[in-house]
Amino acid sequence: MPDLPRFTAAAVQAAPVYLDPAATVDKAVTLIHEAAGHGAELVVFPEVFVPGYPYWNWTMNPVQGSPWYDRLYRAAVDVPGPYVDTLRAAARQAGVVLVIGVNERGRPGLGPLYNTLLIIGADGELLGVHRKLVPTWAEKLTWGQGDGSTLTVHPTAVGPLGALACGENTNPLARFTLLAQGELVHAACYIALPVGPEDYDMADSIALRTAAHCFEGKVFSVVSCSTVSPEIVDLIAGDDPRLRKQLARPHSALSGIFGPDGRAVTEPLVDEEGIVYAEIDLGRCVQPRQMHDIVGHYNRFDVFRLHVDNRPLRPLVFPEEEA
Repeated sequence: MPDLPRFTAAAVQAAPVYLDPAATVDKAVTLIHEAAGHGAELVVFPEVFVPGYPYWNWTMNPVQGSPWYDRLYRAAVDVPGPYVDTLRAAARQAGVVLVIGVNERGRPGLGPLYNTLLIIGADGELLGVHRKLVPTWAEKLTWGQGDGSTLTVHPTAVGPLGALACGENTNPLARFTLLAQGELVHAACYIALPVGPEDYDMADSIALRTAAHCFEGKVFSVVSCSTVSPEIVDLIAGDDPRLRKQLARPHSALSGIFGPDGRAVTEPLVDEEGIVYAEIDLGRCVQPRQMHDIVGHYNRFDVFRLHVDNRPLRPLVFPEEEA
């Protein structure tokens, strides 16, 4: 049996330097080294941390929001590209496995924008580029859809690692796909969501989804959520008191680390910027599987079968490539 690692994980809860990719990457590098200085070997950042989340999709109509899309597109990240190189170098220098969300500019030409998670090894290798499968609700005004080719669990220094962005953690088939590949450490990357229905509590929703994945799969989850900075409020809401109040709605962000019993390993962080640290012992994932191993004995694969198309979707295929 392979060794089951014990390590310190860090869940970063922070706001980007909004729509400024260079400054946001610099902030990320500083936080990576801060986390490593506290002993972290895994550092997880929020969804689309670089260079921020398109809140205008929720607060403006599509015509009003269109110029903001242009700003985001121009500030997005090329993968591979110089910002990715900087993040890879930071992970290598700090000796940490890194998960961080970016707005990715697709290729070739002026391709679509994607909500993308980068998974970077402790040696600086870019292990994975996961594009969010389905943009949620108003997000469809900004991002294209990913495909099954990036729904992958990666061998890392901290164990088999999978990652999903925000609402993907509500999708039981996506989660099962990772669990069935041997995931033991799950990175769940979110944005603070003070917009949408008034009775929607983002912090409670994050905790609920995380507990479900951990308890069902007998895994650890490291949850990282962004915050809404005063800069974001000023840019998106301007002098509109209704929008300013909405964007300041409490209980809109939660970050933390949860164990295979579904409980938080240490107290989660709500709304405020900071880093949550916790010790992860993957040995704790063994015993609970005797009761419920949903990718093993506690399932009926003669009754249920999940088919996942992991081929990358391409807009153009030439005949000679099909031969």
